[in-house]
Amino acid sequence: MSIFEVQGGHKLSGEIIPQGAKNEALQIISAVLLTADEVLINNIPDIIDVNFLIELLGEMNVKISRIDRNSCRFQADDVNVEYLHSEDYHKKSARLRGSVMLAGPLLARFKKAYLPKPGGDKIGRRRLDTHIIGFQKLGVDFNYDADTGFFKLETTGMKGCYMLLDEPSVTGTANILMAAVMAEGTTTIYNAACEPYLQQLCKMLIRMGAKIQGVGSNMLVIDGVEKLKGTTHEMLPDMIEVGSFIGMAAMTQSDIIIKNAGIASLGVIPEKFQQLGIKMQIHNDDIHVPAQEFYEVQKFLDGGVLSVYDHPWPGFTPDLLSIVLVTAIQARGSVLIHQKMFESRLFFVDKLIEMGAQIILCDPHRAVVIGLERQKQLRGITMSSPDIRAGVALLIAALSAQGKSTIQNIEQIDRGYQDIDGRLRKLGADIIRKN
Repeated sequence: MSIFEVQGGHKLSGEIIPQGAKNEALQIISAVLLTADEVLINNIPDIIDVNFLIELLGEMNVKISRIDRNSCRFQADDVNVEYLHSEDYHKKSARLRGSVMLAGPLLARFKKAYLPKPGGDKIGRRRLDTHIIGFQKLGVDFNYDADTGFFKLETTGMKGCYMLLDEPSVTGTANILMAAVMAEGTTTIYNAACEPYLQQLCKMLIRMGAKIQGVGSNMLVIDGVEKLKGTTHEMLPDMIEVGSFIGMAAMTQSDIIIKNAGIASLGVIPEKFQQLGIKMQIHNDDIHVPAQEFYEVQKFLDGGVLSVYDHPWPGFTPDLLSIVLVTAIQARGSVLIHQKMFESRLFFVDKLIEMGAQIILCDPHRAVVIGLERQKQLRGITMSSPDIRAGVALLIAALSAQGKSTIQNIEQIDRGYQDIDGRLRKLGADIIRKN
């Protein structure tokens, strides 16, 4: 198992380019199953989760041609649907949360799919109810095998309908959308997620011939079509990486330019970091975070302590709460972090406390960070990455700490961040990967 050894306390400088969006990639790559024509996808992040999904498509007999590290051609004109019955598929698909995204396209084209219980991060309960109920409303029957942990989904033909989702699930909306684009009649999805990832998927499907109205809103209206064609698609920059680099620059007192940041798709992300007192300048599509000795947390207008919480788009993404939390450690002032969606995502703070952070874990969903104001540095320790986002939060803490930190289980970080150690070394970070 690989580890990172990080010698902290170095100020970084230079330019860094965010990778393609991981969460978008899992949806877009699944969508290639909707057509027998060739689909070209650019700006694919070269990370474990995405590469594993591509490998899974290859096992299903999808033709895959790598143009370069971040571009790939797909052609699903000879899909082996029977592979879905194999033990190999069961084992591989259950390892990856993103494999649930294959269900919608498979139902649309082949009228059957297997959907595994969610894999991936151990950050709390992750239900599939939204997916299953949406498919049912379209005319899909399902059976759950408790022994294998798989849902078997079948349909004689999906028909459009009106549905009100129980929650604006990003993956649930995407999965139902991909099923509905080839269903008979009109489907209306209300309380749909409207994240930029969903907007990108909608735009791709429209180029393929789908008829979708309401892109960017919480109501999608889909008129089913019989067939979709090929297309070319380019991923957005990963907004989670952009936020991670903003927090990293502030914590390490570094001068960093984030190139091609996809400003138009960042929503409130820059504003939330500005509320921590972090200065930044936006030039065209780049974000310049200058070195700051101090950054002071804003208070609410009535003088109340700042609270940062996750909320469906256009609210603040839950994937960046870990980064905001670690960034607040060296701020002036206090902030309440409220992680509403996942009950295990804040449990990594014990390692930050061991490093010297002043954090009160109120309950599984809330933590109060009392800023150190640079009066003392964090100290390097040995720790383990519990999930993708907490892993990078710990890495940011290690980069700002005094002495050496060792981060174990870095495969979790590799699942979401492409060559993170190599890119940080170019900025001046002292980070070594050891096997």
